[in-house]
Amino acid sequence: MNSALASATLAPPTAALILFGLFFALMFMRVPVAFALGLACLPIYLLEERLDPQGLVQETFNAYNSFILLAVPFFLLTANLMNVGGITDRLVRLSRALVGHFPGGLAQINVVLSLFFAGVSGSSTADAASQSKIFIEAQTKEGYDLSFSVAITAVSAVLAVIIPPSILMIVWGGTLTVSIGALMLAGVVPGVLIALAQMATVHAYARRRNYPTYPRATLREVLVSVLVSIPALMTPFIIVGGKIFGWFTATESACIAVLYAAALSMLVYRETNLARLREALSETGRLAAVALFCVGTASAFGWLLAYYQIPKALLAGVSAWGMGPTLTGFFIAGVFLVVGCFLDAIPAIIIVGTILEPIARAAGLDPVHFATIGIVSLAFGLVTPPYGLCLMVACSVAKIRIGDALKDTLIMLVPMLLVLAAVIVWPAVALFLPRLFPPGTL
Repeated sequence: MNSALASATLAPPTAALILFGLFFALMFMRVPVAFALGLACLPIYLLEERLDPQGLVQETFNAYNSFILLAVPFFLLTANLMNVGGITDRLVRLSRALVGHFPGGLAQINVVLSLFFAGVSGSSTADAASQSKIFIEAQTKEGYDLSFSVAITAVSAVLAVIIPPSILMIVWGGTLTVSIGALMLAGVVPGVLIALAQMATVHAYARRRNYPTYPRATLREVLVSVLVSIPALMTPFIIVGGKIFGWFTATESACIAVLYAAALSMLVYRETNLARLREALSETGRLAAVALFCVGTASAFGWLLAYYQIPKALLAGVSAWGMGPTLTGFFIAGVFLVVGCFLDAIPAIIIVGTILEPIARAAGLDPVHFATIGIVSLAFGLVTPPYGLCLMVACSVAKIRIGDALKDTLIMLVPMLLVLAAVIVWPAVALFLPRLFPPGTL
């Protein structure tokens, strides 16, 4: 690579200016992120004598040629089968029995259902889309403010990329060669803490604004809802447990989850017909195509960054700061928080994650701890403008402008930021379970 760089037509600063300048210009013109990444690469391939434009296609294909990434469409299909097969309805019933009597009962159910759903889908976008259809109108009919309903629906959806199985964990593990089983375990405690922070926020809102509360469920109602939901609740244990116990890979666990969700929907609950199955497959194809196209073009963009050794130049000054593990963790979180506002999480991992990995390693951060900080930080980008995909989805369903829900959204992010700070300051928050149950040793 060094000899190739020495004879390169473009100097690294020039290449960086073209790549990032064109990318942000295209983003400003509202070109979709995946297309902007690919188009930003094209001038480099045309101008650099040692490169061929066909290399853009080749690098994009190389990213797709990954067994690990097959898990992405299967996790999405599992979630969609749950939605059309009545599994989500059982989880709503369980959530109501458990937390419906808390202040702001329906919003509390919203958060708890997101926690359950996160253990299956791995996609915050899928969660935001399904939860928005279920809860936003229902909450407003019960007297909740529309901006609050949109905000809590969008914010709770980010749990899907933190609680395992997370698509971001699959991409991170495959890109940076980190144990996916360890990443899944590392996301459990931070995800639960963030869910508790969201429930506390709902409690405060409900007390202040007198939101309604459901009657406390009887013990019999709780037990019945648990029994009805047990088959659905087994899905995350199959996905995560199978990976941790070493029974199958992440991709194989996703395939088994699809078969299990299909069996539940068609044979146990019997709420899925051919039309609904076709709907689930169609939605899965659409979401998977978007996610994987981002992976391909981001990989080509990242390959050019590595070819010109741009990350090394960008980090030369940062390495000299001599930050310890904690300060490095806050620096990494800050970078991902800013990047997440403008860039989808998957290309952010492929591009920015690989840039920051040497800094994390030099500071002595555990690779799993580094990944957890990055993934939790990127989750915020799903609800922060101008990108804020989950917030956009929720606002689209509610038919309001993003600005109308922004104040409540930002308030809800404050306790979540405190959880992120705790993950950085106390690595054991993320590393407790991976150290207690090292994947493959159970």
